[in-house]
Amino acid sequence: MDIGVIGLGHMGSAIARNLLSAGHRLTLWNRSPEKARPLVDAGAALAEHPADAADGDFVITMLADDRAVDAVVRGDGGLLSSAGGAVHVSMSTIGTPFAARLARAHAEAGRRFVSAPVFGRPDIALSGGLFIAAAGPPADLAACQPLFEEIGRRVFIVGAAPETANLVKLCGNFMMLSAIEAMAEAMALAERGGVAPATLLDILTGTQFDAPVYRNYGAILVERRFRPAGFPAPLALKDMDLVDDAAGAARVPMPVLGILRDHLLTAIARDGEDVDCTAIAESVAAAAGMADEAGAPRSRNAPARLAAV
Repeated sequence: MDIGVIGLGHMGSAIARNLLSAGHRLTLWNRSPEKARPLVDAGAALAEHPADAADGDFVITMLADDRAVDAVVRGDGGLLSSAGGAVHVSMSTIGTPFAARLARAHAEAGRRFVSAPVFGRPDIALSGGLFIAAAGPPADLAACQPLFEEIGRRVFIVGAAPETANLVKLCGNFMMLSAIEAMAEAMALAERGGVAPATLLDILTGTQFDAPVYRNYGAILVERRFRPAGFPAPLALKDMDLVDDAAGAARVPMPVLGILRDHLLTAIARDGEDVDCTAIAESVAAAAGMADEAGAPRSRNAPARLAAV
């Protein structure tokens, strides 16, 4: 297949490398062209404009936010100006109103558009093991199936309206961060009571919580492996802001969402823009007296113990 990939951050680069390793012909575009150099050296072509990456079968966008996607779609040299007929497969986590506007813009221009955000971290993307939530016109979804099979372990068809896939993705990211927050709180309680977080995680994932979100993110929390970031905290905050927008529009109260946003803001302010979203655990630890306000490593020498009951 001839595939364009636009956006070469952690996820975009991993998807591109997986497709290149599978023998597909890739044309890349990135705002910072130097990020494409390793993939170009491995055989990919580099486009001068986003539109130049849309001459094949598919063009994937994996970008940070609505503004970045809009720039490559409607800006100078954008996808809507391409002479090619590639299906635009948007894998970015974007807002639902914006996804609906993208779908309309493509339809008005006689282009094909599918929303297909993914679940998984860059290491999973590199192996082609992502989970894909896809929505769009049935014929376009059918056309994308060979591409999905290269990128994902399983594809979930959400419906015909592209924005519904983005809503599913936002719900999933909210639940993922909620699980991280819950694990962080449980680990703080266990540690203050003299139970090592690793022991707690082993027991919980060996009983009622044997799922990837607990096993994978739980291990990061136990090891306090907050860099390099697989899912940077600023992107997680952007996603929670989009969840907040969707919840407000639907009049759905989400009180846990406020806690997640506050802890992400604290993590970014304390640890910088390059920290992983799992660093929200440090806010929990600090509130429990297990780290100082600057986020210094917590002491494990003399944990408090719960009173016997």
